[in-house]
Amino acid sequence: MSKTIKPGENLVVKIEKIVPNGFGLAFADNLTIFVSLAAAGDQARVRVNQIKGKTAFAEIVEIITPSKERIEPPCDFFGRCGGCDFQQMDYEAQLAAKIGIIKDCLTRIGKINFAGEIEIIPSPKQFGYRARAQWHVDTRRRRIGYFRRNSHDVIDVETCPILTNELQATLTDLRGEIEWESFWSEKVEIEAANAGSEVSVYSSEIVEPTEEISFASGENRYFYDAQSFFQGNPSLIEALVETALQNASGAAALDLYCGVGLFTLPLARSFAKVYGIESNEKAIESARKNIDHARLENAEFFAEAVGEWLGENVEKLAGIDFVLLDPPRAGTEKETIESLLRLKPPQISYVSCEPATLARDLRILCENAYEIESITALDLFPQTHHIETVVRLKLK
Repeated sequence: MSKTIKPGENLVVKIEKIVPNGFGLAFADNLTIFVSLAAAGDQARVRVNQIKGKTAFAEIVEIITPSKERIEPPCDFFGRCGGCDFQQMDYEAQLAAKIGIIKDCLTRIGKINFAGEIEIIPSPKQFGYRARAQWHVDTRRRRIGYFRRNSHDVIDVETCPILTNELQATLTDLRGEIEWESFWSEKVEIEAANAGSEVSVYSSEIVEPTEEISFASGENRYFYDAQSFFQGNPSLIEALVETALQNASGAAALDLYCGVGLFTLPLARSFAKVYGIESNEKAIESARKNIDHARLENAEFFAEAVGEWLGENVEKLAGIDFVLLDPPRAGTEKETIESLLRLKPPQISYVSCEPATLARDLRILCENAYEIESITALDLFPQTHHIETVVRLKLK
């Protein structure tokens, strides 16, 4: 712990850049300071909340000299709500910060010095894009909205500017129609998703059936509901699929963590055989329906843990031409990476929503058998520090 700075004290610092998890990076009195809701170039008075060794975490008390990238956040709940953390920056600064976050993770965690350019595809919509939401309900205080920053207290949020119009209308309707006495639990989660005018809502404590909705991308249509994961920014789904697949074709492909089959359907149009693996049985039900609707008969789905399935079948999969990985935020299981190194497909496309775990996994793949062909970022999550990254790998 610093000898001169203690939690609760104020400091004047200069924000050098934005780093992973969306913090602003500053230095003072031999401390590395991570400042929330900052913009690169800010000179600010900050309050130190926590110190761990030579690292401190702080929040802004006063902006002394604002960064040229700083703007007025349009949301009334910004700073209190734990959702968005980039609304204080103009959009170009957000995109630049996300590229910096990817590079930082590759270098620091992955020990990878990627010499190529990282292209970033911006979102056509900076607000009103979010077609998936998880709302938290505090039934005792009668609040519905999102968690307060750094806590599990529910903030009563009436309007959320990143939601699509359809989900905002759903939130408004829920607020007006909700029967608070019907809930058993003190804290309840509500999942919501929309595709165009169709809306699906699910909660374990809502008795109404969960409606199925569908989304069309090119020649493919995907049926799903609020219980299954589907990408939350529909304006970039087509670009995501094109970036991840890049006209890949061949005899056989693997779609690991396939969800409802977002990548499986286009893969099945380019490969003679495709295997989709996903642990969520509800998602696999939708994937099978989607492949049947597309009248494609060359895809086979397995509702199993990816690492276990791959480990059990790696010997049978010799000759796989292409592997698509789209794991959850925690990244792949260790056994998945080990099996891929045994399988050694000529090409891997790794789709990730978390640069830190992506870099961790890439380090193992690149140290053993692969090299990076390209890295492309897609801004599926404007106004937040989150970024979708697609890395194309080839055997050395």
